[in-house]
Amino acid sequence: ISGQIPIDPKTGKIVEGNFKDQVNQAFTNINEITKAAGGKMNDIVKLTIYLTDLNNFAIVNEAMLELFHQPYPARAVIEIKSLPKAAPVEIEAVMQLEESQ
Repeated sequence: ISGQIPIDPKTGKIVEGNFKDQVNQAFTNINEITKAAGGKMNDIVKLTIYLTDLNNFAIVNEAMLELFHQPYPARAVIEIKSLPKAAPVEIEAVMQLEESQ
């Protein structure tokens, strides 16, 4: 799943509010893509998370604990200077779907 920033798909704009609201929107966007592909969040096996401020790492952890169950996906968190549309977070994912029987 290509990188998702906290864009509200209805408005095409970055969600306003605090970082937690924004990271939740990025994960919501990923969740909608997983459902459209016939999967669910626990089918995600790897996340790459880009943050413009690594001090927000704890908030990302909190969001992940609400969204994922063990075994948690592998992840890398990288601080980066800037992201598209001045977003504070971008999340990309690798999802593994089981073949239909």
